[in-house]
Amino acid sequence: MKIVKKDFHISSKHRNQMIDITSQVSSLVAQSGITNGDVIVYCPHTTAAITINENADPSVMHDILLTLEELLPHHRPGYRHSEGNSDAHCKSSIIGCSEQILIKDKSLELGTWQGIFFCEFDGPRSRRAIVQIRGE
Repeated sequence: MKIVKKDFHISSKHRNQMIDITSQVSSLVAQSGITNGDVIVYCPHTTAAITINENADPSVMHDILLTLEELLPHHRPGYRHSEGNSDAHCKSSIIGCSEQILIKDKSLELGTWQGIFFCEFDGPRSRRAIVQIRGE
């Protein structure tokens, strides 16, 4: 089994934002030389996340961010974390820090409407995503 590890940078422009990183991950998979296996996309930040969802209609991303903001507003009575970004930590934990995607014939096995998103909850910032590709 071959393992390839790469990372790339992402710049967010808003406090809460979903950034489609499917093409970056797909490109790394194609460059890896791995035909069949899997890829893990990992976010090493406590106020950001990685998810898979629809990438055809931008209103889906809007609706996800709207729902998260309603559940976990930026300013909420009772937050104790002194940096003022408790909501971002909670959103990150709910969404999760990684996704695993299968690779078949050198391509991501995503559904027709699926894309991989870097979720920013404490931006704007410069961030990093780590990609580990495993297989034959």
